[in-house]
Amino acid sequence: MTKITYVTSQGERIDTEGENGSTVMETAIMNAVPGIVAECGGACTCATCHVYVDDAWRQTVGGPSSMEEDMLDFAFDVRDSSRLSCQIKVRQELDGLVVHVPTRQG
Repeated sequence: MTKITYVTSQGERIDTEGENGSTVMETAIMNAVPGIVAECGGACTCATCHVYVDDAWRQTVGGPSSMEEDMLDFAFDVRDSSRLSCQIKVRQELDGLVVHVPTRQG
């Protein structure tokens, strides 16, 4: 299991464990993380699982694909650290990952 911390827009830290091979979005849904809506269920056809990857983790997580970048156009308050959590696969290298949930979803 890989530890993932979600920081809500209110500053609450929610520590979870994600199953390798799942996604950061699926882990958020399984742990009822507020602010992760995931309307499309992980199909990369909406922007309601938008997160900001903590600066310390951006290089390890990597950047978005071109399809993900297109969907981020529909997200609210996009930043350089923005990713769709449905597109981040949980893997051992991400143990300790911290992501921040925006104040609202696109």
